[in-house]
Order: sequence, then structure tokens, then C-alpha cells
Amino acid sequence: MHELTPGLALCRAFYREAVAPVLAAAHPDLPHGAAVMGRGSEVLGFDDAMSTDHDWRPRVSVFLEPAAHAAVGAAVLATLQERVPTTYRGLPCAVEVVTVHGYLRDLVGLDLDHPLTAADWLVTAEQQLAQATAGAVFHDAVGLVAARERLARYPHDIWLYLMSAAWWRIHPEQNLVGRTGWAGDELGSALLAARLVTDMMRLAFLQECRYAPYAKWFGTAFGRLGGADELGPLLAAVLRAERWPERERALDAAYVVLARRHDALGVTPPVPTEVVRMWDRPFAVTWGDVPGALQAAVADPEVRRIAERWPTGGVDQLREVLWHPRSRAALLRVLD
Repeated sequence: MHELTPGLALCRAFYREAVAPVLAAAHPDLPHGAAVMGRGSEVLGFDDAMSTDHDWRPRVSVFLEPAAHAAVGAAVLATLQERVPTTYRGLPCAVEVVTVHGYLRDLVGLDLDHPLTAADWLVTAEQQLAQATAGAVFHDAVGLVAARERLARYPHDIWLYLMSAAWWRIHPEQNLVGRTGWAGDELGSALLAARLVTDMMRLAFLQECRYAPYAKWFGTAFGRLGGADELGPLLAAVLRAERWPERERALDAAYVVLARRHDALGVTPPVPTEVVRMWDRPFAVTWGDVPGALQAAVADPEVRRIAERWPTGGVDQLREVLWHPRSRAALLRVLD
């Protein structure tokens, strides 16, 4: 079996060897950009031999300035379709001609011709932002890199709010892992713990200013975070635990790691964490008011208004279900 050429490397070679020479010969004075973005395991760098069984091929998006796209976009596409081979290294290939803002509008539903509001950010699923900012740019003379940089990370106050909401998703259910186990429901306890593990992983992405991809690559991408070596074994211990007390201990240890990493960000005063027993029950939870500190640090009045309405992360949960750009109108109405 031949070693697989990663999809991004294959697409880069396709652009340089097959697409760029045609553009240089047919339209030598036309500024353009070229990249691979959007859907596909290769965009995130996670493709393997199994990925090649569908929609995996040499491809490139060619970007033109809006006026040029309106004037000669169809002619450029026709030239590429005529002169670029239909196969490259034995594989069927594809090329499209688009504008930067039009492409991103179709991909994530955001209109970069206007300033982005807090609501715009909050109704856009992380997996879409990951698709728009991952991949690779092969050439840029039309502002493609600058547009991607606008989407590369959340604005500061949005970031604070999303971390606060992530912490709030963790806190209310910590004690329930023990409570269900105490009642003899180890399966229910394990299910609650697994949900908390997912929420902790999402918080880890936020702490490192990284967008979380969708479910297929969520764990793989988590493993590449800077804090995964420390946090990963604790979360794995939560999932392996057969009884609620060991499950609870592992969760508490993971919580402390996340709290320490929060303090290292320096976005709020240090938040002490302590083991708290729920009333006189035999369940230990680790708690520090990190979400309260984060919400207090939010300065943008629009973000503060949304945080007061949705302090526990309801927006995140909704956008993971209604992730398609066509759902933006419904999600915006929710924020109102």
C-alpha cells in the first residue's frame, strides 16, 4: 500500500502544478486567492486512507475580487474547466471561482461586508468557524487571509461569556453524579459524568482559543490541545470508573486542572477552588465561582444583555442543533 499524501498537500500541489500556471497564462494581471477550506477531514488535517472513499480529491477554490468576479468570473471558470486536467495524479479534481465574502457567507452565514455583532458570533456553530479558518491558503492577493483572521477567534467579551456559560454547564450536575450512584443508578451516574466530560473538553477548547470541530473529530482535535496531556487521563478515568466515588474523584481532579488553567489566563482575579459537600450529603464537588468572575469581566453591553438572558449556555446548545446557516434567523429571534 502506498503512503497516503495528506489531502492539503495534494491540493497545494494541484494548485501549483495545474491551476496556477493556467491562471498565469490566461489572466496574468488578475489578482486572485487560492485555498482549500470548508467541509472535509483533510481541511482539519485528520484525513486518512478511509477518507478517500468519498469526496476526497484534489480541489481548490479560486477567489476573485467582487468587481472582477462579476466581470470575468464566468470566463475564468470556463478557462479553468477547459485547460485544467479533469484528473490529477489519477484522481478526479475540482475547481471553483468565488469571492471571499460570498464564499464565507455561504459557508458560515456571516456577512463580512458589515461589522459582526455579538449575536452573529453566538449563533454561528464552532464547527463552521473551524471550517472557515482551518485548511490552507495557497495564494492571496484579494484579502482572503485578512478575512479569515477576522474569524480566527472570538472577540474578547464573547470569549469570556462562552467560557462562563461552559462553566455553568459543569457546575449544576457535578453533585448528581454522586446522587444517582448513591441511589444505585450507576448507569445514570455514568451518563451524567460522560456529559460533564464533554462539557469539560469544550471548555478546554475555549481556554486555548480553539474552535471545536464536530463529533467525528472532536476527540482527535482535543488530543492536540496543549492541555490534553494533563486533562485527558483524568477525563478518561471518569469514563472508565465503575463506581460513583471514583468517578467523582476524577471529575474533581479535572475541575481543579481547568480552574488552574483559567487562573493562568489572567482574565479575572484568581478564583479559589474548594471541595464542597452538598448540604450534609456524602457527595464532594469542587467549586469556585469562575462563571461569576467571567461574567463580571464582560464589558460589552450587548454581550452582558445576552449573558443575563442566557447565563447557562442555552445558546451553545441550540446552535449545536440548529447549526446550518439557514437556521440563523431562528437563532437570532431566540436572542431577542
